[in-house]
Amino acid sequence: MKKSKILMIIGSLLLLTLFVLPLWNITLDAPQYPDSLGIDIYITKMQGAHEGDIQNINIMNHYVGMEKLPEKMKEFELFPIVVIVMALLGVIIGFIGKRKLFLAWFVAMAILGSIGMYDFYLWEYKYGHNLDPKAAIQFPGQAYQPPLIGSKTILNFKAHSYPMSGGYMLFAGMFLSLGAFFVAGKEEEKEN
Repeated sequence: MKKSKILMIIGSLLLLTLFVLPLWNITLDAPQYPDSLGIDIYITKMQGAHEGDIQNINIMNHYVGMEKLPEKMKEFELFPIVVIVMALLGVIIGFIGKRKLFLAWFVAMAILGSIGMYDFYLWEYKYGHNLDPKAAIQFPGQAYQPPLIGSKTILNFKAHSYPMSGGYMLFAGMFLSLGAFFVAGKEEEKEN
């Protein structure tokens, strides 16, 4: 089997690691929480980085009028389907071995990834801005939206938002497909 086909198949299969590895993490650092509070975001759920983190974040957020972290989201139903379809499609494209299809799969993943990040931003915006006007603690004009990526100070917390192992596997899979495109080009040159 050609090297380009193998790269494409491996890259596609790396998407399936998203079912066991966290895609993203948001961590909150503050003096009153020496171990930090964190949320690991998978494609099917949110989970505390440590036991009790979700509960502590919900209690803390309640005082400033934020909603509880959701247990169910439409994204947790839709994203697994998209990942399975794209992984299967990528494997099929790998076996077909057409160079243009390698690039098309990469572009489709880049578009889907951008849509996913925009959806994540919209959720963060709503989560950080949709505050209960009857909250016990209120700071006029204050919003609590965590950063999309990077770090940000929110009151006495430092919020960090970065990809985790599943996210890195996703990026690796995408770039393997791009590598397959270039390797296939060299393979075509050798054949001609």
